[in-house]
Amino acid sequence: MVQINGESKDAANKNLYQYLVDEGFDISRVVVELNLEIIPAEDLKNITIKDNDSIEVLRFVGGG
Repeated sequence: MVQINGESKDAANKNLYQYLVDEGFDISRVVVELNLEIIPAEDLKNITIKDNDSIEVLRFVGGG
């Protein structure tokens, strides 16, 4: 199991980029932290999620 934004998910062995797309995240508007390390957007496609990973996805939101 993997912790994603504080929730347990069965996402081990999935590609991080594809997981985010499948879950509806707009890749151009998020920052991803994997095990307390910020992952550059260009590296997301090269990462496979592993058991016990901790992932936080932060969304940029505009407002006024």
